[in-house]
Amino acid sequence: MNIHEYQGKAVLKEFGLPVSRGVAIFSADEAEAAAKELGGPLWVVKSQIHAGGRGKGKFKESEAGEKGGVRLAKSVDEVKQFAKEMLGKTLVTIQTGEAGKQVNRLYIEDGSDIESEFYLSMLVDRATGQVAFVVSTEGGMDIEQVAHDTPEKILTFSVDPATGVMPHHGRTVAKALGLKGPLAKEAEDVVAKLYKAFTAKDMEMLEINPLIVTKDGHLKCLDAKISFDGNALYRHADVVQLRDITEEDDKEIEASKYDLAYIALDGTIGCMVNGAGLAMATLDIIKLYGEEPANFLDVGGGASEEKVTAAFKIITADPNVKGILVNIFGGIMKCDVIARGVIAAVKTVGLQVPLVVRLEGTNVEEGKQIIRESGLNVIPADDLDDAAQKIVNAVRGGK
Repeated sequence: MNIHEYQGKAVLKEFGLPVSRGVAIFSADEAEAAAKELGGPLWVVKSQIHAGGRGKGKFKESEAGEKGGVRLAKSVDEVKQFAKEMLGKTLVTIQTGEAGKQVNRLYIEDGSDIESEFYLSMLVDRATGQVAFVVSTEGGMDIEQVAHDTPEKILTFSVDPATGVMPHHGRTVAKALGLKGPLAKEAEDVVAKLYKAFTAKDMEMLEINPLIVTKDGHLKCLDAKISFDGNALYRHADVVQLRDITEEDDKEIEASKYDLAYIALDGTIGCMVNGAGLAMATLDIIKLYGEEPANFLDVGGGASEEKVTAAFKIITADPNVKGILVNIFGGIMKCDVIARGVIAAVKTVGLQVPLVVRLEGTNVEEGKQIIRESGLNVIPADDLDDAAQKIVNAVRGGK
């Protein structure tokens, strides 16, 4: 689960980390009061969307101009003007794609006098099972580009969960960033508090870009991009309250109601599979035969007929779907349950595109019989390779 920058900074502030003062606003009418509350003389007006590259982004609407989604204001009137130009408009960044995202809230923040900018992030290293730090002197830039052009400017290290963060980790960061004296001590403090926040809140990723040194010689988190482990949200009611469903795909929101693992993709073949590994293999083989999957959808090992019906409805709600592949290996999941769910869904929403069903495992013959006797125009498949070729062929019009 992702949250907005201003929410992320509030979380960091809970753990004693240095962030700028700011006020979130949801309408242009609130801009003047926010600016006066902060006092100036410089304000930063920041679009709040779940995407990076906001500063270099551009608004689709001409009245918003080419000024980007993060702007420096030198007066209360400028804050008000920028708020009018940005709220309700569609911001396109390198991470949103051409569709962009509508800006529904802004963060008005105190301006900062910047001496230098750094990059610092934390994430879960799946290879080691540890929390990894990534730091670079190239703050304020696209870290992917830095990694491509000058990888030697990026330092990565992991923290053993048995010991937790130690003073030497902070010293490692300070050395990598060239910080000495009091700033090196501040770096140790920042690293320790970031690790505590990351682990206490079950974060998946925490990115501060940039981490700055101010003109008066102190570290400050000038940005905060945070995502949380969805499987741990039951432990954090306060974090769940930060969810902004306007930033999420409607189909993914619906899927979460039924505890379905669903991720919308850009292709044309809808997939319903049980098991994450099998789902990934299904996506791969569709790409192998020259088409693109429209989603990742894992119904899980113990899905009910209701859950399967909901999954099918979510797939068919995607207008880009030109064909559907149901690929089920029944272990805990029973093939006859899948078959009944598919039939129930088709009878409810109709079937306007080709449907290929591959069933194997527990109660497979019962499942196949249910589908055969349903009278539905379903294309049966014997194995995954056969299923993939058949759905790709059907989407291409049988050519």
